[in-house]
Amino acid sequence: MMEDNNYIKFAKETLKVTFNNINILITAFTHRSYLNEHKKTVFEHNERLEFLGDAVLELVVTEFLFKNYQEPEGVLTNWRSSLVRTESIGSVAEKYNFADLLRLSKGEKRGSDRARQQILANCYEAVIGAIYLDLGYDSAKEFIHSSLIVTLDNILSTGSWMDPKSHLQELAQSKEVTTPVYRVISEEGPDHEKVFTVGVYVNNILRGKGEGPSKQIAQQNAAINALVYYKKLVTSEKV
Repeated sequence: MMEDNNYIKFAKETLKVTFNNINILITAFTHRSYLNEHKKTVFEHNERLEFLGDAVLELVVTEFLFKNYQEPEGVLTNWRSSLVRTESIGSVAEKYNFADLLRLSKGEKRGSDRARQQILANCYEAVIGAIYLDLGYDSAKEFIHSSLIVTLDNILSTGSWMDPKSHLQELAQSKEVTTPVYRVISEEGPDHEKVFTVGVYVNNILRGKGEGPSKQIAQQNAAINALVYYKKLVTSEKV
């Protein structure tokens, strides 16, 4: 009962909703790994709710963009992708302190930052699924608007909706009249768990480094880190 009260309080004070069945919300916070350590008392994890919430999330975001912007389909698709990507919804879950209520195995609690962000993102979608299932579309829509869609203005103003490599190339060509070059700095680990470290160079100067399980992902992360330099440069020019 004490655990139920924690979720009831969280729903009312943080999510701003009142569940008819609080067990649906508890399930939304239950990771598959938790069942392995509580087989006799817990029988359901959040993946089905995540599946449902993902569909509701995409519909709500798509509806909002369609009704409020007259941009071409390709632009709206990029904006939607930037809103619903793992990093965006994971950040919202982190801001709302989802981690405090997550039910994970001991092993998952010691996982990497990337794994943790993915779990938080999945939980956010599961919570949407729970709200939709228990309270209906309008309640789920209101939660998505207040928690996620409010971040769109910042995404548009910073240009983070663009593909990081494309955005970096645009800035590098504008500020330094050259194209970024990506080079593998190191490869570590066995073939099935290899980690690549890639550097992105502009005029042979290292502007950012990134890691990832593939060269492509490492390049994306390197570009993201390099963008920090150019954003500071742009900011200083405005002062």
